[in-house]
Amino acid sequence: MMKYIFLLFIGCLFSCGAQNSLYINLDEAPIDGGLQMEDYWVWGSSVIKGDDGLYHMYASRWPKMLPFHPGWMVASEIVHATSKTPEGPYQFQDVALGDRGTQFWDGKSCHNPKIVKYKDTYILYYMGSTHPFEAVTEANVSDFDLSSKWCIAARWGKRIGIATSKSPNGPWKRQNEPVLEVEPNSYYSFLTSNPSPLIKEDGSVVLLFKGRSYKEDGVSQSDMSIGVATAPSFDGDYTVIGDEPLFSMERFGEVEDPHLWSDDAGYHMIAKDQRGLITGGKGDGLVAHSENGIDWIIDENPRAYTKTVKWNNGTTIKQGQLERPFVFVENGKPTHIFFATMDGPGGFNNGTKTWNMVIPLKK
Repeated sequence: MMKYIFLLFIGCLFSCGAQNSLYINLDEAPIDGGLQMEDYWVWGSSVIKGDDGLYHMYASRWPKMLPFHPGWMVASEIVHATSKTPEGPYQFQDVALGDRGTQFWDGKSCHNPKIVKYKDTYILYYMGSTHPFEAVTEANVSDFDLSSKWCIAARWGKRIGIATSKSPNGPWKRQNEPVLEVEPNSYYSFLTSNPSPLIKEDGSVVLLFKGRSYKEDGVSQSDMSIGVATAPSFDGDYTVIGDEPLFSMERFGEVEDPHLWSDDAGYHMIAKDQRGLITGGKGDGLVAHSENGIDWIIDENPRAYTKTVKWNNGTTIKQGQLERPFVFVENGKPTHIFFATMDGPGGFNNGTKTWNMVIPLKK
């Protein structure tokens, strides 16, 4: 039976300033690193090193003609960019997953990419959605917001899927059905999103995901929860483990953007502490560890990062947003953490620019 997560807080956690190994090894962020694209909102990257020696990034983008939020719900596509170094800058190569029509479950939005490889196959996990309406354009964008018909349909339709390729350059083969559907009367009865896979040596999969449920009114949605599913292989049947989430407002606190990785020391998770109930800082990162990818222990000193970033041009800036953490591992050790970030004072409606940045870890 699943044990879930055990919190190991120590009494002096915040008063004594204890820090974990990720936090104390954050280096200066290269000001020209990562991925930026003119005329697009850019968000949420995932990176893998190809057999060609290049570093391949997969990221979400959507036109700046749309508001940042909720523009991604109806127009996000996953793009592919490359660099000779992990830091970048990354150069756009192609659209990996784009619009393929409202008739497909992921036809109008592909978002939150996570790239992994098993044997000779690259697997791109992502969130997909669709809607049955006309496109949002400059002519009707004034009618577009969270309560509009586009967003009501697209939010309800969010599901997790995969695409596969024998090359990081594609082409990508999509499936006609999601790999993780909703379940009535569960904490993920409304949507599944934000996939984070970990493929073990035997090919089996552990998948963390975000879920929301319907509230009692049958219309509105709950706060975010994080659950875990497993599958015998990336293209096998995914089964959600247990009836309760790993994280929720009722269980430890609301968490978003979990990312799993493995290295020489075992299995690890980094995530955003949405309300600061675990780390003490709203939006700060937390770290947890596991022996099997299912049962997780949060660090005694859980804070992995804050929104305050030291840049290699001598500036220190509190970013408006710092989300979607992705830990890149090379030769069995974490070497970089990638983030989606935004300028401005904070809040999705207050930024003018987004990009994917990277912070090297000290060697």
